[in-house]
Amino acid sequence: MDMNQYLEVFIEESKEHLQMCSEQLLELEKNPDDLSIVNDIFRAAHTLKGMSATMGYEDLANLTHKMENVLDAIRNEQITLQPETFDTLFLAVDDLEAMVYSIAEGGEGKRDVKDVVEKLLLIEKGESLIPMAVSEVAAASAVLEPEIVNSEYDEFEITVLQQSRDQGFNSYELKISLREDCLLKAARVFMVFEVLEKIGEVIKSNPSVEQLEEEQFDHSFSVTMVTKESVEDVQKKVMKVSEVDRVQVHTIDFEHLRTPVHLEEQEQVVTASQEAPVVTTVATEQTKKEEKKQAPVKTNSSKTIRVNIERLDILMNLFEELVIDRGRLDQISRDLNNQELHETVERMSRVTSDLQTIVLNMRMVPVETVFNRFPKMVRQLARDLNKKVDLQIVGAETELDRTVIDEIGDPLVHLLRNAMDHGIERPEVRLANGKPEEGKILLKAYHSGNHVFIEIEDDGAGINRERVLNKAIANGILSQEAAATLTDKQVYELILASGFSTAEKISDVSGRGVGLDVVKNTIESLGGNVTIDSKEGAGSVFLIQLPLTLSIISVMLVEIQKEKYAIPLSSIIETAIIKKEDIMNAHNQQVIDFRGKVLPLLFLKDIFEVPEFGKEDEFLSVVIVRKGDKMAGLVVDSFIGQLEVVLKSLGDYLNTAFAISGATILGDGQVALIIDCNALIN
Repeated sequence: MDMNQYLEVFIEESKEHLQMCSEQLLELEKNPDDLSIVNDIFRAAHTLKGMSATMGYEDLANLTHKMENVLDAIRNEQITLQPETFDTLFLAVDDLEAMVYSIAEGGEGKRDVKDVVEKLLLIEKGESLIPMAVSEVAAASAVLEPEIVNSEYDEFEITVLQQSRDQGFNSYELKISLREDCLLKAARVFMVFEVLEKIGEVIKSNPSVEQLEEEQFDHSFSVTMVTKESVEDVQKKVMKVSEVDRVQVHTIDFEHLRTPVHLEEQEQVVTASQEAPVVTTVATEQTKKEEKKQAPVKTNSSKTIRVNIERLDILMNLFEELVIDRGRLDQISRDLNNQELHETVERMSRVTSDLQTIVLNMRMVPVETVFNRFPKMVRQLARDLNKKVDLQIVGAETELDRTVIDEIGDPLVHLLRNAMDHGIERPEVRLANGKPEEGKILLKAYHSGNHVFIEIEDDGAGINRERVLNKAIANGILSQEAAATLTDKQVYELILASGFSTAEKISDVSGRGVGLDVVKNTIESLGGNVTIDSKEGAGSVFLIQLPLTLSIISVMLVEIQKEKYAIPLSSIIETAIIKKEDIMNAHNQQVIDFRGKVLPLLFLKDIFEVPEFGKEDEFLSVVIVRKGDKMAGLVVDSFIGQLEVVLKSLGDYLNTAFAISGATILGDGQVALIIDCNALIN
């Protein structure tokens, strides 16, 4: 029997069972006496074990079986629940998730789970895990035995290595392992390379630099370099990079250098932190609630179907073409002035509008698919930081376009880690300040208009204005004079700058200034923005605004000479017509007085180098746009009107075009470029 036809269903259902295990384990930790929760986890694990064995994934089935034995002993009250028991069960679930994601990417679901299995066996026997933890610490601190280096080099690389040796350089191969919970692997690799390039020259990396930048590796990579530093110094300097778990440095043996005979295909392994869903469920929130309420699963089989996301993407692309043709027909009916044709086009417009709503709703996914992984992360991080934190999630049923959902996971992780490390104080500090020892973090999502808002609110220490300003001045981000003029909100936004951190020391959680700038850049690339509000001693609120969908957007069409451009309505405050004589100059920048504020003007015909035809008018048309607290006036020749358009990518060849986010085809067949207001204001 061919099992491949069931693979997608197996992967999706495995993810659901593992998600249920994580949620119920968190609930069990709060209510350790509730054996009904243990029964729910046991049933999910038992189902997963049976599915894995049927599909032939023995490693997955074996680990689930060991976990099932522990759960069986707990529900039969043969062993009592300890903090170490929960830690081990969470580790087992993490390993199972990693195996399932490996299978989803075409792997075999293999993983080294020896340590977790040993811990599960000890728990099953009723033995303590503390001696094992002590031996693990001892093993971690032991010096690693050198290994024989068998890397392959081409003739050019061998020549460089030999010449470097002749000039007195040491040639090393480093095997660097990142922590398994590392979220920004590409950023950590960049920091490692930055350290290595300061002390020598990098000759080769495996995987290649391109693959490392795209995070197409597991958690380990190797680098060949030449330097005059010693093995110990190189090792110490690389180990200072956050989230680097282990560094092995070997001197290259020139007698065993060899050139590659053939290239081997690399197998992509996806870790538990990467999200690449293979199938998505098209269902309303009401249907999901009904499925939970009703015991017999068979009664709901006709209400929910699993649809491959590629089919949804194809459907969306076809519908986008239909929207373009609808605009073209609308233009033709106006030009011909035929009443029957006009009525037919109007009816077609109504039908396609309804179809548009349905297609967009099909692509909508509840944010709970992202939020669900946070309680487990917050629990572990609270233990690592010795803090007590209660994470409350509100509005998890709020829906967003799948393309947006795929991107917001990492930014939210950074904001939650930031709230726990910088925001929530230690229990003794909170008690001394008259607060409950357990800090609260509220993760809230809600709809408003054509946007979705996500709030991360904590009741921690808040942002210290003076401390942020002093750090910004010390880093050269702004001058002493400029600092005195900033409002509180402008000061808070300084923490989103690249490399900015108020942490007094670098830790595994924070301190390197890598994180919040990634949040800002990712959210802005999705057409959203981040605002910060804070009150010292009371807490902070990070507010993310996101568009509902990225595919079809509302724009204002404008004309510059004989060319047409589109400006997203989400960026526009208003339009205005001004006289040329109202323009003033300040700091080599043309500005106008707009309702008591100095507004810089950007002449789009100069920025985009549009050929000029005809004379200039004494009146100028201005589109006033905003990005956060910053505003600018975009000078155009004329306004055409508002329109719903399909956003199309410019492709790989034109992706570096300044201040252009894409293009669209208009009703008359012309192509209009869509302006990126964020890039212009920056």
